[in-house]
Amino acid sequence: MVNEKTSKKKKTINIGVPVKIPKTDCFDIACPFHGNLSVRGRSFVGTVKSAKMEKTVVIEWKRQVYISKYERYLEKKSHVSAHNPKCINAKEGDTVRIIECRPLSKTKKFVVVEVVEK
Repeated sequence: MVNEKTSKKKKTINIGVPVKIPKTDCFDIACPFHGNLSVRGRSFVGTVKSAKMEKTVVIEWKRQVYISKYERYLEKKSHVSAHNPKCINAKEGDTVRIIECRPLSKTKKFVVVEVVEK
């Protein structure tokens, strides 16, 4: 177990995605920058709708679905749960970028890698 107060600064890892690297350190194993979590696959930009859970946020984004019968588009919303490392610390209302990673729990398969807009 690492003690946050007595340990040295953690080395920041390049995750291979062009995002802003967080300025603060964290001792989270499931952090792509300071832990050993690899990111791969799909990435989305969405808005944080809920940040009430510990280390977890709910991200929501709008998408358009084409309905051929009416030849029009319908606007729907998608939402997923994502891991929120302490070094990023996204709050409700923030626009964030999430990237797919290995399953962290039953519902968490994404991790927040950047706060695009507060």
